[in-house]
Amino acid sequence: MNLALDEARKAAAKGEVPVGAVVISKEGSVLGAGHNEPLAGHDPTAHAEIRALRRAALSRRNYRLIDCTIYVTMEPCIMCVGALICARIKRLVFGARDHRFGAVESMHRLLYDRRLNHEVEVIQGVLETECTNVLTSFFRDKRTPRT
Repeated sequence: MNLALDEARKAAAKGEVPVGAVVISKEGSVLGAGHNEPLAGHDPTAHAEIRALRRAALSRRNYRLIDCTIYVTMEPCIMCVGALICARIKRLVFGARDHRFGAVESMHRLLYDRRLNHEVEVIQGVLETECTNVLTSFFRDKRTPRT
């Protein structure tokens, strides 16, 4: 999760919402990492999870990441949950909940829908305080008037 936090800080430094993600193989090697970049890339799909999944799939030369874990600093949205399912990710580990758009626990519980053809193990709250602090600091700084 610390690597995902590093990615989130990269996003914040660029003025992007600070979310980071890292895909790890079952052997423990980093296959792909990413952070939010929808503003810079003019791309609504440039979420941290999507960017990390794309890099991991390229690294594996296979879109199926069946034995991999993705670490994300914030609970994934609907789009990203769909990508996790399509990638056949084994495990999702996330830090902070997203009460506005979270599609795992907060707004929706998509990964618990038994009609889906793939199950993703979910572990939540890992380094939750640190993940939340990166987000709240970013938005607090955005709202603070500059002199």
